[in-house]
Amino acid sequence: MRIFRDIRDANLPGPTFLTIGNFDGLHRGHQMLLDRLRQNATAQAGMSALLTFDPHPLRVLRPGSPLELLTTPEERLALAGELGIDVGVIQPFTPELAQLDPRAFLELLVRHLGLAGLTVGPDFALGRNRAGNLDVLAALGQEMGFALDVIQPVQVVGEEVRSYAIRQALVNGEVERAAGMLGRNYSISGVVVEGDRRGRTIGIPTANLRVDEERLLPADGVYANWVWPDDPATAPRLAGVTNIGMRPTVGGRERRVECHIFDFPQAGESGDLYGKTVTLAFVQRLRPEQRFENLDGLIAQIHRDMAAARAILQRI
Repeated sequence: MRIFRDIRDANLPGPTFLTIGNFDGLHRGHQMLLDRLRQNATAQAGMSALLTFDPHPLRVLRPGSPLELLTTPEERLALAGELGIDVGVIQPFTPELAQLDPRAFLELLVRHLGLAGLTVGPDFALGRNRAGNLDVLAALGQEMGFALDVIQPVQVVGEEVRSYAIRQALVNGEVERAAGMLGRNYSISGVVVEGDRRGRTIGIPTANLRVDEERLLPADGVYANWVWPDDPATAPRLAGVTNIGMRPTVGGRERRVECHIFDFPQAGESGDLYGKTVTLAFVQRLRPEQRFENLDGLIAQIHRDMAAARAILQRI
């Protein structure tokens, strides 16, 4: 995939078949749209392209609103590239861009991307105050020479696949339901930082992850995880168990993500993960976070969690 950091830097000859949006999570609905986009491009011997935004438009339009993102822009493009999309654009979202009317924005796309087709969902709109609804886009398409293709939402087990539905599932700890809508396990990445080192004293060392504050974490609790202790593109997949929460038994005062990686380090490895980026994929929630009467009770439960997580992951 060729990646550009601004529409104006692309200057593609076209014909380019494009989709536009936040695509947070790049879930199964998005994947169906991208498949249709790729088919449209192939039929016309053109290029397929995805345009997303950074920062998220809400940060500019409603700066006080909290963000709970499922993916970074870079992760969205990486996933789109795996699906065969040719070009990705991470467009800076600025107050000036937000003020462009639909015609002005589309003129940029025609001029710099060689826009020949636009594939979108049924509630899509662009331009200042979302003035560029489907009727407006269809009319401008006829005038400016691009085709508009609208696809319908996808359903999984009777539930419409939407980013907000995935967020709600994760907030409830329903990581398997979220995975059904995503088409993969929900994952997060974080840099390993110093913790209390308490895990080492009880023989269960953990990696304490610092995760971007705008990234949505699943509900507090204990999870069976796949773990990549380095770049997922090159590092082997390992198994592990993760606790998200306040750690009430030991008087924790901040929410943490702590993962114990099974069978790590292996022979010849140092086991030092400080400063490295670790990726976790959530497979199944084992239990909510809970307070134990003493440390011995907590340790006994951790060993039960480890056994349960191993059993779950060995079946996959």
